[in-house]
Amino acid sequence: MNRKKLKNRKKLILDIINSKEYRPMRAKDIAMLLQLPKGKRHELFEVLDYLEAEGKIYNRRGKYEKMRPKEKKPADALITGTFLANPKGFGFVESEVMEDIYISGEDTMGAFHLDQVEVRLTEEKKKGRREGKIVRILSHGITQVVGLYEASGNFGFVIPDNTKIRQDIFIPKEFRGEAADGDKVVVRLTSYGGKRKSPEGRIQEVLGAAQSAGVDVLSVARASDLPMEFPEKVIHQAERVPDHVLEGDFQGRMDLRDWTVVTIDGEDAKDLDDGISLTREGDIYHLGVHIADVSNYVQGGSALDREALKRGTSVYLVDRVIPMLPERLSNGICSLNQGEDRLALSCLMAIDRQGRVVHHQIAETVIRVNRRMTYTAVKKILEGDPETARAYQELVPLFYEMRELSELLRRNRTRRGSIDFDFPESKVILDEEGHPVEIRAYESNVATRIIEDFMLLANETVAKEYCDRQIPFLYRTHENPDSDKMENVLSFIRSQGIAVHKTHQDITPAQVQEILTEVEGKPSEPLISRLLLRSMKQARYTTGCSGHFGLAARHYCHFTSPIRRYPDLQIHRIIKDTIRGRMNQEKREHYAHILEDVATWTSQTERRAEEVERETVKLKKAEYMAGLVGQTFDGVISGVTGWGLYVELPNTVEGLVHVNSMKDYYRFDEENYQLVGEHNDVKFHLGDPVRVQVAGADIQTRSVDFLLEEDAQIHQTQLSSDGAENIGTGDGPKRQKRKNGAGGRKEKGNGKGKGKQAHRQQ
Repeated sequence: MNRKKLKNRKKLILDIINSKEYRPMRAKDIAMLLQLPKGKRHELFEVLDYLEAEGKIYNRRGKYEKMRPKEKKPADALITGTFLANPKGFGFVESEVMEDIYISGEDTMGAFHLDQVEVRLTEEKKKGRREGKIVRILSHGITQVVGLYEASGNFGFVIPDNTKIRQDIFIPKEFRGEAADGDKVVVRLTSYGGKRKSPEGRIQEVLGAAQSAGVDVLSVARASDLPMEFPEKVIHQAERVPDHVLEGDFQGRMDLRDWTVVTIDGEDAKDLDDGISLTREGDIYHLGVHIADVSNYVQGGSALDREALKRGTSVYLVDRVIPMLPERLSNGICSLNQGEDRLALSCLMAIDRQGRVVHHQIAETVIRVNRRMTYTAVKKILEGDPETARAYQELVPLFYEMRELSELLRRNRTRRGSIDFDFPESKVILDEEGHPVEIRAYESNVATRIIEDFMLLANETVAKEYCDRQIPFLYRTHENPDSDKMENVLSFIRSQGIAVHKTHQDITPAQVQEILTEVEGKPSEPLISRLLLRSMKQARYTTGCSGHFGLAARHYCHFTSPIRRYPDLQIHRIIKDTIRGRMNQEKREHYAHILEDVATWTSQTERRAEEVERETVKLKKAEYMAGLVGQTFDGVISGVTGWGLYVELPNTVEGLVHVNSMKDYYRFDEENYQLVGEHNDVKFHLGDPVRVQVAGADIQTRSVDFLLEEDAQIHQTQLSSDGAENIGTGDGPKRQKRKNGAGGRKEKGNGKGKGKQAHRQQ
């Protein structure tokens, strides 16, 4: 922020705070008063920090007041926030009023991960970060812990799976329940302990022996508090739903049962919520996207609906699905099963040769799916496989027409600037015991692209209609990237000799895609793609139609997956009320009242699901790589940090080459995303190809350690001379022996500070 802008904004904020009408407010409330979008609030926080440092305002318990004579100095102010623990013992306090506050291990006051705390600021350190000391714990964010139970005479301990919880949980004999030594358990905390006393708890659920099939994945799910079993009332309500479409449900619906409709999904999919129909008349394509009418069976406010909202989304783990709806619905009456009459909400679109929707209709329908297709079968047909084509010969022309329309829609999206980050997902193959036997990249293909393109168009079409009609609605929003963060990335890209055409303050999706096209196939492609990806914000649900940056779409929503996503189910109700002429003022007020909370909650449950899905995949990757210690692989540097290099293998496994394992001393050049050797002047950049040896894998921390191949021989020689038995970086967790039930656990960090997460464009 330049001096003139800073001066003007400081004056504006001071005028507000010094006015007679002002009452102490949080930074978030000041931002709302100024109508600042979330993407600009960091500028307000910066101004508030300057004013506080200058002694012109005072932060009291998170609210800003004007500075009065004899007030405390800003450094003595108490800040309220959430404590985010680090396995190494230190942590940070996340606050709404300023950047994260560093808390040393000595100043945590025994706070647990996610506790609400009060912090007293100390002086700023040389790196410019704020530091503080926790002076009070206001409330605890964690009430239960998943871990390994270890019996010890008349008591026991639970060793938490979450390495951010550094203390073992003491379990008195009378509170161990049915737990046996070596079981994975869920323990409810009854005491949070202190500096000289372990936390205590009561075992409330035994998940099973730690080595039993599936218990490892179940432990991850339970640690995130995912609802596993449906309440009895919900099950009973689901059982009362008919297993076939009743004649009375046909009333008022378009009967499309004589249309050719297919579903295209993965081989293992059972909850089929979208069907496709396509015909062409001259230059006009008639595309039908037929979505299961789940709202016909899940009434708003019912026990089924409340449980679906609580879950927010189905969660797809490596060995199981935790569904949003009971199986009787998700795999039964709501699933568009082949040959069965099914109720649907259909988006019927007429599309011209430029890929534009020239007319559309959203209607309640009855359909009957002709064939249940798989991505694999459709891919083979379109690649010219004669055997598969013969098996589905009556549908082959349909699939070629689908590909033609899909390519047209994709070209149209590309022209308007939609961003295409092509990072493969992981496919983990398990045996009957739940052990990983293969991990590979799950690449998109022509069949997956067809479905993606058709779903995107339906979602845009529905969102545009309801945005234009100004009916309360749920939208899928992807905000513009933070301009400062993006500018740092663009400066680096320019330094690499890559042209960046940006004329406005904020970059456009088309300009991002132009950069990606420019570097396609070049050695710098992985580097540039990852830097741009990491500069993006996360998509979320909102009640305002503010567009989707990644898709370069002015209107976007989630309409196509009501079996597995609650926002889709919610907007189906809005659409049906509109179609049936029931969207009166009372209905509008009802939806306006509930949708903000639905948007916030389902955004949170989506992030929770993504994190659990990611963690279970990392768990199985670590287990898989533990069996490959000593083997060498080609990989690509996917991350460069002060503690080492992250290397990704072709099978999508990512591991760390720690700086301590490298033969030279390496300095981290943050500006150029590289490690530079002090003596050999060797440089490692993001995107460089390297060959690595698997040094070790830790299932508990879900991490993999690599050695650079040229360093591996040196380590082998050193380890042999020292009589060592294992190859590794020495960064795994260590626990101290407990004494008289008062012990704890000390851990050394595994150097893990970055997780690779693909940005979900939809």
